[in-house]
Amino acid sequence: MSIADPVDRRTPLLDLRRTLSWYRHGGGDPTTRLTASSMARACWTPDGPATVTLDWSGPSLDVQAWGPGRDHAVDAARQMAAIDRLPVEVAECHPVVSEAARRLRGVRTGRSGDLYHALLPTILAQRITSGEAVRQWASLCRQLGEPAPQPSLDLLLPPAPDRLAGRPAWWFHPLGIEAKRARAVAEIGRIADRLWDWVRLPAADLAPKLRLVRGIGAWTVGSVLGPACGNDDAVPVGDYHLPHIVSWNLAGEPRGDDARMLELLEPFRGHRGRVVRLLTLDGRHPPAFGPRRRILPMHRW
Repeated sequence: MSIADPVDRRTPLLDLRRTLSWYRHGGGDPTTRLTASSMARACWTPDGPATVTLDWSGPSLDVQAWGPGRDHAVDAARQMAAIDRLPVEVAECHPVVSEAARRLRGVRTGRSGDLYHALLPTILAQRITSGEAVRQWASLCRQLGEPAPQPSLDLLLPPAPDRLAGRPAWWFHPLGIEAKRARAVAEIGRIADRLWDWVRLPAADLAPKLRLVRGIGAWTVGSVLGPACGNDDAVPVGDYHLPHIVSWNLAGEPRGDDARMLELLEPFRGHRGRVVRLLTLDGRHPPAFGPRRRILPMHRW
């Protein structure tokens, strides 16, 4: 199945690569491949597995999909690319934010509508380094994922829900995933069917539902409401780096905590998540203190 959007996507008014970048979890993500002019993604849909590609190398955006869930995947791809969503204007409350918004005016907030695909790698990223998280996500997909439709693209589907639900916590240990995150991943497999209904809820109703799921807290909820639901205000509370990034860029303070981050973001309420994204893409990095910590794989403890 193939469709083409007639609007010229080479215009700087839409930066598709950066817009789509938060759907890929590391350069070696087995489910998602992103280049300067294309994206390929394997996913589960309510109708079954699908593979979808977006190509903007030509004068129009070309979307193709394969598999039983191809119709759903094509619609989701258009929403992920945010081609029908007008650019969001951020309040002129701080010169750093205003300049980042000007330079990144082509970055929009897409919406995948796929909580399952968003939650799994996000849960794995809880309380560990980003490098560990992307390695564990890739390992989990290689262990439990299946070849995606259109094998020539060499993508893997995320692990099917029935392959996660009920899987004992000890099975995940060699991948570096301890019992708490393992149980949360298995729980997402168990409730996967409900997530397609939940994602249609307003963010104010969805967030409390997600918080009731074992192993999901404020950080995980704040991390998935943006890419899965297109929420411009979601902020991951409890992140190790984000308070420092926000405090350094908005107040010149090299270190901050969640309370200070939220205080500085308050003038942007309604667009706080977008401001955080602009600062992570275009802001200054806060000064680093202390040596790097050596990571010891869990199965060697």
